[in-house]
Amino acid sequence: MPSSRPALPDADPTSTAATPLPAQRPQQGTSRRFAPLRTVVALMLREMSTSYGRTPGGYIWAILEPLAGIIFLSIGFSLVIRSPALGNSFLLFYATGYMPFELYNKIANTVARAINFSRPLLQFPSVTWIDAVLARFILNSLASTLASVILLTGILAVIESRAVIDLPAIVQAILLTMLLGLAIGTLNCALMGLFPIWEQVWSIITRPLFLASGIFFVYDDMPNFAREMLWYNPLIHIIGLTRTGFYPTYTASYLNLPYVVLVSLIILTLGLLLMGRYHREILNN
Repeated sequence: MPSSRPALPDADPTSTAATPLPAQRPQQGTSRRFAPLRTVVALMLREMSTSYGRTPGGYIWAILEPLAGIIFLSIGFSLVIRSPALGNSFLLFYATGYMPFELYNKIANTVARAINFSRPLLQFPSVTWIDAVLARFILNSLASTLASVILLTGILAVIESRAVIDLPAIVQAILLTMLLGLAIGTLNCALMGLFPIWEQVWSIITRPLFLASGIFFVYDDMPNFAREMLWYNPLIHIIGLTRTGFYPTYTASYLNLPYVVLVSLIILTLGLLLMGRYHREILNN
């Protein structure tokens, strides 16, 4: 007997109902694009937990330590000097010299030790030496800059000062300090990795830098022979620029900011070339 069911139409091979759709692959372009950023952030979080999170009040010490240094300097020099070289506040005068130097010193020292600090993680293919350098540079730049802003704001709030803040000059000085610290730190990262004794040599030859960077004096008040030598120190220009941002009557005619940028870029380029060429040897040392 013929079947009472209606005949089904033949399946169309081009029909989407008959042909199952292929499984869609997750789009990984965006994920890969932000992978280096996630690595840098992860390294920053790791350093925050190891450098500041292991001791009680670890973040507070980042502010108290430079504040204690400025207070001791102010008290000591106020006993032998009637008034500072600029203005009428020892606290503000030494803070405008000490904080840029501290920012430079912190960035340069931490970046120089970036490879040793992150050596275990650099064994993973997804973590590169550039990630380690950038993580330490960004974190310590932000932390030291924030500490400087808090300290200088607090000093201006408690002293009787007629300071007129020139924000563009201050921001420019901070950026130049960060650039110089990154340059010196990157070069030292390569040299310390290739020649471990360089860390001790660098510590010895830069020990007078604390006295020769203009923290305790104004460049214009120095004798001619001293000015001829000190002019080549980039920190002299950076600290002078910082003080023009707080003392409106201070002109600092000796400033040469292109010189600071040029020196920093030359040192940074040399450091990047050495790290790019010898980073494997440094990791295997």
